[in-house]
Amino acid sequence: GSSCRILKCNSEFWLTTSNSHYHIGAEDPVEVCTAIRSYAHCTRRTARYCRGDLAYHSAVHGIDDLMIQHNCSKDGPTSQPRVRTPPPWDSQERSDSPEVCNYEKNFHRHASAQNYTHCGLFGDPHLRTFLDTFQTCKIQGAWPLIDNNYLNVQVTNTPVHPGSAATATSKITIIFKNFQECVDQKVYQAEMDELPAAFIDGSKNGGDKSGANSLKIIEKVAGQHIEIQAKYIGTTIVVRQVGRYLTFAVRMPEEVVNAVEDKENQGLYLCLQGCPQNQQIDFRTFHSQTPETGLWRRAKCKEKLPVEDLYFHSCVFDLLTTGDVNFTLAAYYAFEDVKLLHSNKDKIHLYERTTDLGPGNSAPRLGLEMAKLLVVLVCLFQCCCKVMFTV
Repeated sequence: GSSCRILKCNSEFWLTTSNSHYHIGAEDPVEVCTAIRSYAHCTRRTARYCRGDLAYHSAVHGIDDLMIQHNCSKDGPTSQPRVRTPPPWDSQERSDSPEVCNYEKNFHRHASAQNYTHCGLFGDPHLRTFLDTFQTCKIQGAWPLIDNNYLNVQVTNTPVHPGSAATATSKITIIFKNFQECVDQKVYQAEMDELPAAFIDGSKNGGDKSGANSLKIIEKVAGQHIEIQAKYIGTTIVVRQVGRYLTFAVRMPEEVVNAVEDKENQGLYLCLQGCPQNQQIDFRTFHSQTPETGLWRRAKCKEKLPVEDLYFHSCVFDLLTTGDVNFTLAAYYAFEDVKLLHSNKDKIHLYERTTDLGPGNSAPRLGLEMAKLLVVLVCLFQCCCKVMFTV
């Protein structure tokens, strides 16, 4: 079919080579090279459909490294070797993680407090950035959500219906980069109707290193809700499938958010910089154009979201654009994730669209400025009246 099949390539390769774990001499080098060539052949077959897929590009670079490491030629047999059992080191029972693999312990040795930030993406789609700005975006296709020294997150948004302007998240790819003695590089990928409780290599933790358990996947509800805990960077990620589509939420220390090698040349990524201006939608204008047809939708959203904040208005917008009641649950669970992951409980609710107003919830500040202006106008009016009566 016309879709990226990199998950299939990855799983086949890891299943056939899991016991060797790439130690030179641990397996027949001919067999290992055969597996690597098969892996390369599989990625080439799906290349046409994977140009914007992070997992695909990660696999291509990994294959080149493996070829060099095992001194494999690109020409040779490509039949798959025998399938082996999962490696014994992939266990979540280990408790010998070094202290450097626990961000909380390691950080608090040098500082008294750490500020955590939150980013979320849900619905058609709505974005809450690390700066607590809230936007409704178009962003069809693949877009980077997070990109720093420790991990990359990419989302793919597709039309809800053929030809529809409404889009929702159909794929999420998360790459945890190799980190000291804590974790090997791990890739997690979820798609519509496929929310795995494991990384693409079949493992549920950080690999073969002593701090492997500082990264692990926990299945909360089978096929609907997983949580990834990356303790070595103090980060928690929640991925859900609601209806046919996916939602994303993350809690991450500011230190990790800002850990980039070249800030000046860093590309756009949505959780930090928001959606480009030409990709944003003002859903308040949309609501004003359809006041009557939105009544029952408001009532439907009120059932799950009694406070009329931006999550409530996002719910109404999504029901208007898609007609799919599952988007009500997407907004509800996105708000539940904010309550769980946001470190500042005073900023859980957002009441004003803050795209052009700077970081934070700008509604109270905006209201104060309006109040000051009103006081000034009243004073001027009273002064003018006194002058007129005096004359």
